[in-house]
Amino acid sequence: MKKLAYSVIGIGGVLTILILAKSTLIPFVYGIILWFLGRYFKKVLHKIPFFKKRIPNWLINTFIFVIIVFGISAISRLITNNIADLLANSEAYKSNLDSVLNQINSTFQIDLSQEITKSLEGFDYTSILGNIADTLSGALGDLVMIVLYAVFLFSEEASLSEKIKKLFDSAEKYEKVTAMLSRINDTLRDYIRRNTFLRLLTCSAGYVFLSIMGVDAAFFWAFLMFALNYIPTVGSLIATLFPAFFSLIQFGDVKPFVIILVGLGVVEWFIGNVLEPKLMGKSLNLSPLVTILALVGWGQIWGFTGMLLSTPITVVMLIVFSQFQNTRGVAILLSENGDVDAVF
Repeated sequence: MKKLAYSVIGIGGVLTILILAKSTLIPFVYGIILWFLGRYFKKVLHKIPFFKKRIPNWLINTFIFVIIVFGISAISRLITNNIADLLANSEAYKSNLDSVLNQINSTFQIDLSQEITKSLEGFDYTSILGNIADTLSGALGDLVMIVLYAVFLFSEEASLSEKIKKLFDSAEKYEKVTAMLSRINDTLRDYIRRNTFLRLLTCSAGYVFLSIMGVDAAFFWAFLMFALNYIPTVGSLIATLFPAFFSLIQFGDVKPFVIILVGLGVVEWFIGNVLEPKLMGKSLNLSPLVTILALVGWGQIWGFTGMLLSTPITVVMLIVFSQFQNTRGVAILLSENGDVDAVF
């Protein structure tokens, strides 16, 4: 009973810290992701003999971070400009929506105008786009802290191994912890690398298709596809519906909506059901139910960021819990097949 009480108190304390320190922890987590990406690019550059032999390590690190920061800044500017264009055309979109409603009314001999008007009461299209722009501006403001966290993580790499070694009085304990950290590192590195490649492929195909269809702000919708596809299960569905429904109010016609919905659906299906299983396989070994619960739970704690990070965070929990006898049962429940020794 005492052990249960301590567990409840501990979980409550962790949740409280996660919620209260959200503004500090979220940039730190993004800093870790940036560190992982930086390490991957650094590994790629080291395969080139010129960079490995002629360029000092600190200069390679600086080059990588400058490229990443400029890339993020350029993407943020493009998205902000796309949103500005959407806001400028908001009145035309509203009139096109009326045209769509009239088409539906005449086709099906029903009056949807009144019902949709009631449903859209309080729905402010320009306000939503403005909130998205503010969110992006806030994220760009956190970019300095995110980069600083990643830089300090890079600077700590060399001494981290020695620090961990001095924490333990036996070689056996040290080897166990380093093996666990190595497994976490390998799993997250491969997850981020493969997932990012798939998301880039999805948003690139989406951007080309939406541009061909003449959809306004195609880059913005492609970026949403990139971000939303990190959310397991429901992300790809939302990423398909958003630009498809927007095409209704842009063109004022149902036909482009159907074409875009089917086209993006085919892209999402092919990448999600054909390419992703071949690249990702069963490496994460997470229960589908746990994946959904983690999505909802982390979404409640950290909002959209929590939904994006729910899967990698749960994988880390699975690996850590599997290493200790007291929490091994929890790891088994989190896993897909109960084999917690085959996480990666």
